Amino acid sequence: MIEILNPAELLRAKETGSLVANILQTLKSRSAVGTNLLDINRWTKAMILDAGAQSCYVDYEPSFGRGPFGHYICTGVNDAVLHGKPHDYTLADGDLLTLDLAVTKAGVAADAAISFIVGESRPAESVALISATERALSAGIAAAGPGARIGDISHAIGSVLSEAGYPINTQFGGHGIGSTMHQDPHVPNIGQPGRGYKLRPGLLLALEPWVMEDTAQLVTDPDGWTLRSATGCRTAHTEHTIAITPDGAEILTLP
Repeated sequence: MIEILNPAELLRAKETGSLVANILQTLKSRSAVGTNLLDINRWTKAMILDAGAQSCYVDYEPSFGRGPFGHYICTGVNDAVLHGKPHDYTLADGDLLTLDLAVTKAGVAADAAISFIVGESRPAESVALISATERALSAGIAAAGPGARIGDISHAIGSVLSEAGYPINTQFGGHGIGSTMHQDPHVPNIGQPGRGYKLRPGLLLALEPWVMEDTAQLVTDPDGWTLRSATGCRTAHTEHTIAITPDGAEILTLP
């Protein structure tokens, strides 16, 4: 299903996007050496409920997961890149933490992710990983606009990641979003320009470049959800929800 939102729905999407962005920034400011991932989940739940919003994750039960996710945010540490299930882990100095959050408010969803380093250490490889995903996301957003195609976005993202030297996995990527979190069209993180669905004003897309240092292969944790790099290398993931407008792309998940 591909949804095209009307002006009233787009206004609600902006409200939801702002909520997601502000929750993520609050969590980033609270995430320090000694913070437990279960505390991050607890804080997220409280902020979602206080805002009168609903979690897109807690009851989510897709084919690629095992049972309902059961938590309010995805938390990935170091080699965990996607769908990280919060568990009893205490953050250490230099950990690379990814927070991925999707909520629905007033019938419209928004989805975003940030990656950052905890504590005072700044491992150069981790800084480079995060930077590559952020630059790729910016390139993908710049390629989006009415009349462009999904392949234009995918090509822009993939070009940045490839030039940075990272393998690209095509199992998971960006997606359409609207009244539900995951919709068509699929937005791979690599592709051919000029191909795929033609973008129209009112379309919402969640663009999410993610990389692993030295592999494109994922392995699944025993929890049935958390996806890790097959080699144990570090990973990073950055995501924004954007709206296609007559003038280009508007980022909805800026704080």
